[in-house]
Formats: sequence, C-alpha cells, structure tokens
Amino acid sequence: MKAALRGAIGKITLAVLVLAGAVILSKTFNYSVDEQQQEEQYVEHIESDYNIYSLPTPKHLDFCGEIVPLEDVDVRERLDRELLVNTYWQSQTLLFHKRAHRWFPVIEPILKANGLPDDFKYLALIESGFQNVVSPAGATGFWQFMKGTGKSYQLEITDEVDERYHVEKSTAAACQYLQIAYDKFGSWTLAAASYNMGKGGLNSRLNEQQADNYYDLLLNEETARYVYRILAIKEILTHSEQYGFNVRKQDMYPTYKTKEVVVDTTINNLVDFAISQNISYKTLKLLNPWLRQQSLTNVDSTEYRIKIPAEGFHDFLAPEPIDTAKGDTL
Repeated sequence: MKAALRGAIGKITLAVLVLAGAVILSKTFNYSVDEQQQEEQYVEHIESDYNIYSLPTPKHLDFCGEIVPLEDVDVRERLDRELLVNTYWQSQTLLFHKRAHRWFPVIEPILKANGLPDDFKYLALIESGFQNVVSPAGATGFWQFMKGTGKSYQLEITDEVDERYHVEKSTAAACQYLQIAYDKFGSWTLAAASYNMGKGGLNSRLNEQQADNYYDLLLNEETARYVYRILAIKEILTHSEQYGFNVRKQDMYPTYKTKEVVVDTTINNLVDFAISQNISYKTLKLLNPWLRQQSLTNVDSTEYRIKIPAEGFHDFLAPEPIDTAKGDTL
C-alpha cells in the first residue's frame, strides 16, 4: 500500500515538474519571440519614422530693424550653424523659453524706457541664460558685467552688495553701455558685437579691415558667432512651433510676485531679517541675489529696496486647454 502510494506521488510530482518545465520553456520562447518582434518594430521605426531635418533659412531676418544680409553665403551658413545648435540642443532652448517668460516682462520696459530696441533682451538671454552665472574671467549676472565695467556704470559692487546681480539695475547699466556704443558705431548690430569684445577692440578691427559693418568683419571665434547666436535665439523663440518647441502656458516659469521693503539702516543678520518678514533666508536671497553676505552694513543711510514675496508668490497658473491645431507657446 505504501509502495503504491509512493509510486502515485512520484508520478504526480513528475507530471508537475514536466508541466512547470513546459511553462518555463513556453515563457522563454514567447519572450524570445516578443524580443525579436520588438527589435524588428524598432528598426522599422528608425527606418521610416525617425528623422533629423535640416532647417530652412529664414527668408527675412533683422536685428533691431537692421537687415541681416542673408544673400551672403557666409552669413547664411553662420546663421544656419546657430539655428541647428540651438534647435537640437532642446533642453537648453526649452529652458530659454521658460526663463524668458519670467524675465522678458522685467527687462522689456527698462529697454523701452531707455530708448533701446526690444531685441536686446535676447542678448541678455544668450549671455547668461537668465542665470546668475560667473564666467571664468569674472563677468557676473544676467548681463555679464566685469567688476570695473559695472562700477563705471554706477553699479554698487562691494563685499556685501553686488548690483551686477540686480536685474533691474544691471539692465539699466547695459542700456547705458549699448547706447554709447550705438552713438559711436551708428549701428545696433555693431553695438551688440562691442558688448562681447569691447568698443576699443571692435573699433580696431573696423579700422584695420576698412569695414563698416559686422557682417563684413573677420573676428575672433566668440565674437564672430555672437550676433548669430542672438539672431538664432530670437528666431526660435519668435517661431517656437516651427522649430519644434511646444510649451504649454502652465509649464512656463511665472514672473515673481513681489513687494519691496525699504531699508536705510544696517541689517546685522539677514537670516533674522528674513524671519521677521515671515520668509526663509533662501527666499530672501532668491529674490535679492545682489545681497552677497549675511549682513548689510549701511553707515551712509543708503536706501535699499529689498524684495519679499507678495500675495500669490507661490501660485502657479492652472492648466489650460491646448488648441491642438495651433499649440500653446511663448
């Protein structure tokens, strides 16, 4: 009886093992088939659907109302390079769209009030990406002022205060520089080039080469690309969808909603000051990056305007329906 039972159990166990093995083999075989199908589908997709496109040259382009000579073969190719670089460097150019939505409304009225063309907002964007970066040479802030140049345009630069990080004041200083450059060269395009290489250096190249415009000059690599980079970013941000950028309004970075606290005395500890305003020190420095230390010494009773959050500072745009026929861009 026991022997018969053991035999029956053995047969059942063997059957279970065979069945399990069959299932495993079946799954393995099916996975292999699925994998092969996936590979074939991928290759088919690459061959039929995945494409990298060259970009058509714009039929018309200007900077500050000054026509770009697109009939010049070298001009067309230099512009094409910058259009390709900035179109296919999608992450950076997408961030440019988002940051521009925040900072263009701050910069545009200052340019207008100082009589400068609106196109110079793109110069600030390509200079810094609207980040408070510091170059290896020490150029600082959105407009990338060197320390000496910033001081010459009345920006306060000390250990505790550096107004190169003050968006409104540094924009006004850049307007002064660009207006002086325009008065000297008689061209906004040359004024922009001088912002990169300096007025003296540009004037020397113009005299040496007996040229009178940017597009005829042989320049160092950085300045030779400079205006074309501005033109490319202007073109892409103006015609976002044409270059493949579809950015919903609610995904843009909103302009900071702030109010000002006027201070004309020393602040010994900005952490304590932030807490007294019911905000964090981090938020205080986010809105006032020109405050460089944890204190603000003010022996001359200088009036400083410190930004703090206003009502709605932390609010974001609610999702809005997208017109699929047109898209929703900057």
